[in-house]
Amino acid sequence: MTSRKLRSQAWFGGDDKDAFIHRSWMKNMGLPDDTFDGRPVIGICNTFSEFTPCNAHFRGLAEHVKRGILDAGGVPLEFPVFSCGESNLRPTAMLFRNLASMDVEESIRGNPMDGVVLMAGCDKTTPSLLMGAASCDLPTILISGGPMLNGRFKGRTIGSGTDVWRFSEDVRAGRMSRADFMAAEAGMSRSAGHCMTMGTASTMASMAEALGVTLPGNASWPAVDANRARLARMTGRRIVEMVQEDLRLSQVLTPAAFRNAIRVNAGIGGSTNAVLHLLAIAGRVGVPLSLEDWDAVGRGIPTLLDLMPSGRFLMEDFCYAGGLPALMAELKEVLETEVVTVSGRRLADILAEAENYNPEVIRPKDQPLCAEGGMAVLRGNLVPGGAILKPSAATPSLMVHRGRAVVFSSIEDLKARIDDPDLEVDETSVLVLQNCGPKGYPGIAEVGNMPLPRKLLERGIRDMVRISDARMSGTAFGTVVLHAAPEASVGGPIALVRTGDWISLDVPARRLELEISAEELEARRAAWQPPVELEKGGYEGLYVKTVMQATTGADLDFLVGCRGHAVPRESH
Repeated sequence: MTSRKLRSQAWFGGDDKDAFIHRSWMKNMGLPDDTFDGRPVIGICNTFSEFTPCNAHFRGLAEHVKRGILDAGGVPLEFPVFSCGESNLRPTAMLFRNLASMDVEESIRGNPMDGVVLMAGCDKTTPSLLMGAASCDLPTILISGGPMLNGRFKGRTIGSGTDVWRFSEDVRAGRMSRADFMAAEAGMSRSAGHCMTMGTASTMASMAEALGVTLPGNASWPAVDANRARLARMTGRRIVEMVQEDLRLSQVLTPAAFRNAIRVNAGIGGSTNAVLHLLAIAGRVGVPLSLEDWDAVGRGIPTLLDLMPSGRFLMEDFCYAGGLPALMAELKEVLETEVVTVSGRRLADILAEAENYNPEVIRPKDQPLCAEGGMAVLRGNLVPGGAILKPSAATPSLMVHRGRAVVFSSIEDLKARIDDPDLEVDETSVLVLQNCGPKGYPGIAEVGNMPLPRKLLERGIRDMVRISDARMSGTAFGTVVLHAAPEASVGGPIALVRTGDWISLDVPARRLELEISAEELEARRAAWQPPVELEKGGYEGLYVKTVMQATTGADLDFLVGCRGHAVPRESH
């Protein structure tokens, strides 16, 4: 019970006709008469879907959240929202992240809830839920579904996504049999949960914990470990306390919290997709965050986590080494530890209790996996709006490189020609992929880690410089320039690159240049014609008309900002 007037009482309080209607219908679930007599009503925002394998265990996890809410005297009411499943949803889950955030926002604002538990797991479910909740600003806490157990194949550990890319290239190079490739499939995903590599799902679970919107330990407990269920129950208890304290999301998602998350992303070798998602979340809560902040704040931060795709281990190993609190404790000198978290405790207090049980997995500061783990934000005449590269997953010898462009106008063009033996390409070439950005795909697809030409794979080449306006999976690796802005489909310079052009990449100097004169570039721009596309209807049409560029998070322009949680007018 709380002495503060609760938002849900606008529905359930009083003795008039409207309160009668709201209470009466709720009682058909067997709820006692005193259910709504000042008890906090907690919405459980569930992204369960059997089309989203990462979140398919959420029915059971939600029960633990409910028990925690009941323990603390709250009223748990579960509601479903759009589930962005990365592995099955086409043309790309990123197209629907913003749609899911709209579902979350309107579900929260339109229903009689005083606080929210967000249940996230697969890549886009974490940012979409946080974006929608940030636009409402109620007391909010997030619980992740947790990673799968380590994959196993022929006596060794394999990682979801990362080893798919490796095995696929090995098959194309003739180094792995197709039979072995198919056999690895069953051993890669052997329990409930999301990717156990530091892909986007694990990264965003880590970002949520680093931002302070989860309880400590959220990022790494495996989905099937009893501690995940225990954490869910404690999350349920804590949200009731947060409602009593009126601890809202905007009080946690501060500029300092975002800066901490950027530094932690460098420390874990996190996914490039975190750049898009944190920019979008910040835009919803009203925190000024830019692409330049990613470079300025994250630069000089070492990658300490030896975990795929940058390193060797997997999330299960990370968990039992101490998890994110142990890693953040290694970085505490560069973190802003006075920030408040949803636990009600300062970050400094949480880190004071953290221990590193395996310095081979969570490396000490003086033995980093990569000395420069922060995202490199590139500028130049090829990407005047910016582009990013992940140094911890790149080849050091390619960080300064000059080569001739081999241009593909679409993903279909790339697939049709990449293995052509007559393709004029060698290991010094720069692969350029166009028209895969927010508007051009649409949805900025995970195709930026382009496959290498078969004839180069057969010679043992395993990396090349690749540039696109697309994204790549957080489980992927390579010297890959992503999110080139402006994108090709709106006439960005990447649309003007021609096969044979010289391109120079200088990551230490943060430069990416197309080596043609300004006059030639302007002449090409004047001659450029936008791709001819049929008018799109439905949500896809709305998306294409209103989506912003990757450099601002690829949110829809009309969704930016916090619209609050004022009680809407009565419905009857």
